[in-house]
Amino acid sequence: MASPPDTDLLLDPFGTRWVQLRDVALAAREAGFAGIWTWDHLAGGVHRSERVLECWTVLTALAVVVADMSVGPMVLNVANRHPAIVATMAATLQEVTGGRVLLGLGAGGGGRTPYAGEQVALGRDVAADPVRRERLAEAVEVIRRVWTGETSTFDGRHYTLRPATGFPRPVPPPPIVVGAFGHKMAELAGRVGDGINVQAFHPRVDDLIATARRAFAERGGPPASFLVTAFAGLDERWLDHRSPERSRLASLGVDRLLLVVDSSHDPREIEAAGRLLARSRG
Repeated sequence: MASPPDTDLLLDPFGTRWVQLRDVALAAREAGFAGIWTWDHLAGGVHRSERVLECWTVLTALAVVVADMSVGPMVLNVANRHPAIVATMAATLQEVTGGRVLLGLGAGGGGRTPYAGEQVALGRDVAADPVRRERLAEAVEVIRRVWTGETSTFDGRHYTLRPATGFPRPVPPPPIVVGAFGHKMAELAGRVGDGINVQAFHPRVDDLIATARRAFAERGGPPASFLVTAFAGLDERWLDHRSPERSRLASLGVDRLLLVVDSSHDPREIEAAGRLLARSRG
């Protein structure tokens, strides 16, 4: 029988305050959840909110508050930061947490999504899908070079890395989990990443996971090491280990299920969810 996925919480950073996220994280730890994630956005207006808290700053603070839980961004938009900076940030947080970081990366939203407004506000282009996928692949290359101390020059189409010394090297390197909504991103997740994040309710979630695993195997990755994560809402069908939805995820080999906490950030909701989760474990 397949093992049930670990259950994490994905905190909504829009329209909230740090103290609310802190209290929800503390409630999550007491309730038995395994990890804490949050989204990476720079402008609250993309979700019709007056504000949004910056992802990595929040995660760093949460990593200290909940010192025994995994933490990660779901997902960092590679357009927001140079990948060498991301590599240094992740290596530092990996040291701070003692190895609890999961590095989620994504290609960012296209021009038809509300998220494009963040890039426009910063004077950056919003590229077509193939270009954004190419940038993501390059970003992973740069991150791995920084982590391994690679000193050769990297001149990609979108990113450059020159020889330098002294970048921090994480031990162990955080797994790179690539967010994927379609088959091209799923293939990219397996080709360059260590894992994939998908919608738990995606109508072709099995195909996306299989595509990623196939690409990972083709590059020589050990199949058992590929990390599969999925996200869904914080409701009973995803909290009950006996539900058909949870059983299906287990059969697909999903390792972690990320449940989205809405903007109310009510610790009592987390406590109740934890009780349901515990009861369903038997």
